[in-house]
Amino acid sequence: MSTEILMPAVAPSMTEGNIVRWAKKEGDPVKQGEVLLEIETDKAVVEVEAQQDGVLGSILVPEGTSGVKVATVIALLAGKGEKVPAAAAPKQPARAAVQPPAAAAPAHAVARAPGERVFASPLARRIARDLNVDLARVSGSGPNGRVLKADVQAASRAGATALAARPAGPAYEDIPHSNTRRVIAQRLAEAKRSVPHFYLTIDCEVDALLAARTQANEMVAGLKLSVNDLVIKAAALALRKVPAVNAAWGENAIRRFRDVDVAVAVSAPSGLVTPVVRNADAKSLREISAEMKELAARAQQSRLRPDEYQGGGFTVSNLGMVGIREFAAIINPPQACILAVGASEQRPIVRDGALAVATLMTCTLSVDHRAVDGTLGAAFLAAFKKLVESPIALFL
Repeated sequence: MSTEILMPAVAPSMTEGNIVRWAKKEGDPVKQGEVLLEIETDKAVVEVEAQQDGVLGSILVPEGTSGVKVATVIALLAGKGEKVPAAAAPKQPARAAVQPPAAAAPAHAVARAPGERVFASPLARRIARDLNVDLARVSGSGPNGRVLKADVQAASRAGATALAARPAGPAYEDIPHSNTRRVIAQRLAEAKRSVPHFYLTIDCEVDALLAARTQANEMVAGLKLSVNDLVIKAAALALRKVPAVNAAWGENAIRRFRDVDVAVAVSAPSGLVTPVVRNADAKSLREISAEMKELAARAQQSRLRPDEYQGGGFTVSNLGMVGIREFAAIINPPQACILAVGASEQRPIVRDGALAVATLMTCTLSVDHRAVDGTLGAAFLAAFKKLVESPIALFL
C-alpha cells in the first residue's frame, strides 16, 4: 500500500514553504536517508530526506510550487515492487508553462507577462543581481523552466541584445515576496510597534585592535581574522561580564541565558538572516572566524539549517564593511538587545588637552527597555569598549 509523503515542518514556526526541487523522479527507487526534495522555508533552502525505502510513485505537488501548507500530501511512495493505483494518484497541479522566446530574441531571452513569477534557484537570483540581468527575460533550462546559474550567465553574455526586445509595459517590476522577506517584514514591523526601544551610542578607539588583527594574520599561517570576528568575541566577553543584557523578554518573566550565543546579521539572497555562533565567549578567534566564514557562505546559498539560525540571546549587526559610519538597528525579538557596528575611520579627537587623530568605531546598542535598563546597557557598552581598546583579552 502506498505511503503519503507530507510537507514537513523543518522549523518549529514553519506553517508553509516552497518546493524548490525534487531530487527523485516518478518511478525512481528511494532509500531511507537519501535526499528526496528541497524546500524553501522563511530562512533557507533545506534538503528533506526519505523516511523509508520505496519507489516514488506520484509527485502530487511539482517543484516550483509556493505556499504549500505543512502536512499537505505532496507525493506518494510505493513499496518495493508495488505500483501506485491510478485512483490513489490525484491529478497533478498544472505546471506553469514557460513562453517560448520571440523570434528576434536570443536563445536565452523569453517574454513573460508582467507580474508573472519567475522560478529560479537562489544562486541564479544572486548572480542575476550581480550581473544586472533581468530574470523575467531569461529562459530557464531547469525542470519546469526553472532558471539556473548557466542560464543567467548565458543571458549576461548576450548583453544588450537579450534586453532589446523587452515588450512594452509599465516602467517598473513587481518582485513577489519570498517567504524570508515576508517574515522579516512581519517581525520587524511587530518589533518596532511593540518593543520600547532606546539607544546608547559609544565611540571605541580601534587602533590597537586593528594592529593586533594585522599582526595575528601575518604571524599565523592561514589565519584571516576580520574586524567582525573580533567584534563578536568582544561582545561575547562583555555579555559574560554583564549577563543581565544576555536576555529575552517574555510575558511572564525575563529570560536570562546561561550560554552566550551571539547571532550575527548576514545578508543573503532571500533577505537578512542571523546565524548563531554558539558559546562564542568560550571559542577562540580562529574558531569564530572559521565558523562565521562557513555560516556566511551557506547563508549566501540559502543552505543554513534551522538550528543554525534559530535562538541566540544577543545580535551583532555590522555595516562597517560597506562604509556606514553609524546606524541604529531594530531589535530581533524576543532578544533584548542588538549592537549596530559602524565603520572604523580616522577622526580628530582631544587627548590630554591637545588635538590628535585616532581610528574610531561608532557602536550603537538598541535596547528593549522592558528587559534591560539604561544603566545595564551602559555597563555592557563600557565592558565592550574596554575589550576593544585593550584587545589582548580577545586573544587569550
